[in-house]
Amino acid sequence: MLEPGDVTDVIDAFDDDNGDPFDIQVTLGFEYLSKRARIMRESAIYAPGLTTGGYTSKLLEVGKYVETTSRLTPRLDIGLYKDLAIYTRIPIVLSNSRRIDEPDLAEGDVAAVIGGAPGETLFTLPFEAPDRSGVEYVAVGLDLAIFNQARDRTKPTWVFGAEARISAGEPMHACNVNPASGEVECAHEGDINRNGSQETDPADDPAGLPNLFDEDGRPLESDAIEERSAGITRGTIGLEIHTVMSKRLKYIEPYGGFNALFEFQQGESGLDMANADGVLVNHPPIVGTVLVGMMIHPWENREKFGRLTFDMRFEGEYHSEGRDYGELFDALGSSNAPSLRHPKWERYEHACPDDDNCEIKSVVDQGSAKNYFTGMAVIEPYGSYRASTSVTWRAAEYVKLNFGLGLRFDQAHGISHDQPCNPDFQEDVYESGPCHSELGGGTISATGVPNPAYRPSINAIGRRFSVDESITYEIFANGIVMF
Repeated sequence: MLEPGDVTDVIDAFDDDNGDPFDIQVTLGFEYLSKRARIMRESAIYAPGLTTGGYTSKLLEVGKYVETTSRLTPRLDIGLYKDLAIYTRIPIVLSNSRRIDEPDLAEGDVAAVIGGAPGETLFTLPFEAPDRSGVEYVAVGLDLAIFNQARDRTKPTWVFGAEARISAGEPMHACNVNPASGEVECAHEGDINRNGSQETDPADDPAGLPNLFDEDGRPLESDAIEERSAGITRGTIGLEIHTVMSKRLKYIEPYGGFNALFEFQQGESGLDMANADGVLVNHPPIVGTVLVGMMIHPWENREKFGRLTFDMRFEGEYHSEGRDYGELFDALGSSNAPSLRHPKWERYEHACPDDDNCEIKSVVDQGSAKNYFTGMAVIEPYGSYRASTSVTWRAAEYVKLNFGLGLRFDQAHGISHDQPCNPDFQEDVYESGPCHSELGGGTISATGVPNPAYRPSINAIGRRFSVDESITYEIFANGIVMF
């Protein structure tokens, strides 16, 4: 009972001070998250509240995004030495559902709101993705308290820790729970027709793969692709580092700290589809968090190991620019719009390299790899703010119960903000494609290389998507048994 509050408490081993040679702590946590957000789009439509002539606004409402998640997280802490512990936890998603409802449009055509290239629709509303469930990742971490107020009352309790996260299941794939007739629910990126085959008709494929089709242009059965599941993991390996410090002053114990999460894509994730030289952003965002809070201990019965603790906390997060699973991941990734389904070649080349008198011209290199759209998009940097409150009751010497509520706000940010050219590669004008400028006198200067992940129907200025009014409601509870 002399130990600090739960925020900075690290279990021990070989602790001669209290005659306890070994500690194990088992926690079972549950949380329910409900997220609501508005999906917006840039538009030059002349209408009240949008534009009044000659400019593009980002006030056109596309739909209402709704996501709910139920998660169960078992955790095991094992003391290694004084104020040194190793732990593992396994978040298990019981249910994750996502949908986009129609907006409250006073006038106008919803199809025009979500249109792509001329004559195509990116997706239809209402849209619903299949429920996802399974193990999200496996985490292993280490915590060390370099100072402990219970051992030295003149110093605060200061904890440092690191955690490794490994995705344990299939990465998320874009899916549509109500696909059109003849389409599969979770198609592969290379399945242009979304019918369970690898390619479409050879006439639509500049390279041509006649061995994949019969004489009528239908895909051969041998090239059918087994339909995959929606998946639940992020398909990344994560490293999280954290530190937190607290100091108890009679009944109150203020604390503060920060943590940072770095993620690295695995080979089977959608990020691996965007690794060409021209891609500007092919990494997940970095998330940094600053937290401050206060634990209040209004009642303790040390003889019977009883304690009541109230915890009030505020967290501020910064999400850097990164390619991620945005609110339109399923809707755009499962779209049958040609501007998204058809691949883009990763390189350009000289039109006629063997002819010295040939006009300077850069054309698609049909021998290069294809880049398919997976639904993942470049997310603009933004901040998040979370406030939470919880109560912890130590009911007995070896049992603690915790219950709390949280509220989170995300700043408005773009969710499809890619760029057409990568200026980091300007050496060869023949590889520049449309990324060049004419200086006059027949002189052409490369300004970069084309970004094969760029899709004008969602990334061009005037067609980009964003989200605002993003609010997440949280309920969480934990049961803790100590040995």
